[in-house]
Amino acid sequence: MSVRLLLCTDLDRTLLPNGEQPESPQARALFARLAARPGVTLVYVTGRHRALVQTALDEYQLPRPAHVITDVGTRIYDVGPVAWYHNPDWQAEIAADWAGVTHAQLVELFAGMTQLELQEPDRQNDFKLSYYLPLEVDRPALMERMQALLQDRGVRASLIWSIDDLQQVGLLDVLPAGATKLHALDFLRTRLGFSLAETLFAGDSGNDLPVLASNIPAVLVANASEVVRADALQQAASLGHRAALYLACGGFLGMNGNYSAGIIEGLAHFLPASLDFLKQEQGHD
Repeated sequence: MSVRLLLCTDLDRTLLPNGEQPESPQARALFARLAARPGVTLVYVTGRHRALVQTALDEYQLPRPAHVITDVGTRIYDVGPVAWYHNPDWQAEIAADWAGVTHAQLVELFAGMTQLELQEPDRQNDFKLSYYLPLEVDRPALMERMQALLQDRGVRASLIWSIDDLQQVGLLDVLPAGATKLHALDFLRTRLGFSLAETLFAGDSGNDLPVLASNIPAVLVANASEVVRADALQQAASLGHRAALYLACGGFLGMNGNYSAGIIEGLAHFLPASLDFLKQEQGHD
């Protein structure tokens, strides 16, 4: 396989097999060999902060990426052989959306909303305000109230909702409007000079929806919840991007489509030139 590819993937329950569904044996090793191919630039796109990304790299023996988008799109790092280098241009680009309002001032703005529980300090940063939220809360009404308060302060923000399936709790991130995973990935893709046809994204959860519904070729791994699957299909169709979204279903090379097996299945769908390499690596004729 000789190809130029920007291979981008979420971590938890996408590349990392830390959900309830089983992982296909050898799928992660096949993904690592794919990521090591000449012409492939590997990017992790995650809600985790830098230290937790490093924990995942060590615990799951993941291939070292060239770039990492962390904190749900609010930070971008270039990863060298030894050190990680923070991208200040991205921080400057997203700062204007919060109109000089600080993280502490935003916390105070929402102090009266008792349903919101601040996440731990290491899950916050200057451009990411993160809350836990009970699943039974009237989320649309709450988010509408939050947006009204933000607009009154001149803040342009995205409210990104997802679910921690293991803890059964909602996760709500308040981000600059231009700081979602989609915006960060487009910023990095443009900076690196990759076309849409040379890009693949894989995800599984609510905070991946902006990318899954976009014009970036994307795969939703088979272990994603039915709610995320329905939302991804609806949003992609409404934006006219249904052809750019692939739903992994299993069966490819005898794998189940979960986690890294789903990423590989999606790659074969969008990039048929990869089939010979993948079959050879799996021992198929």
